Amino acid sequence: MTPEQLLYAKTHEWVYVETDSSGAKTALIGLSAFAIEALTDLVYIDLPEVGRQVAAGDSFGEIESVKAVSDLYSPVDGEIVEVNTEIADRLETLSDDPYQAGWFIKLRITDEAGLAGLADHAAYQKQCAEEGDH
Repeated sequence: MTPEQLLYAKTHEWVYVETDSSGAKTALIGLSAFAIEALTDLVYIDLPEVGRQVAAGDSFGEIESVKAVSDLYSPVDGEIVEVNTEIADRLETLSDDPYQAGWFIKLRITDEAGLAGLADHAAYQKQCAEEGDH
């Protein structure tokens, strides 16, 4: 998957939506390269347990850098079905490969309404450019 295939939250999480053979949708969620670069030197990540229910806008974990601690927000409602536990021991993966190996959680989407509020790649690039100007 490439950054152009993803949807983006205003809080810089990316979402990759997949539909399985039964029609159920899952969302792979990570953090954009823009956000990771802004955080710089990452030191710790706290991710949730499988089975946890989250609503769009809920924090599902935290990422800590030498500069700040930032919440990670779920862009959609769902149940966490998979967690990338290996990322905690290899935080450099987030900088090296934020859109493939750098994912955080996989959700089974229970309400797709949150997807409507997400930006496509072009709109997200514009948001990043505007934030970079401040």
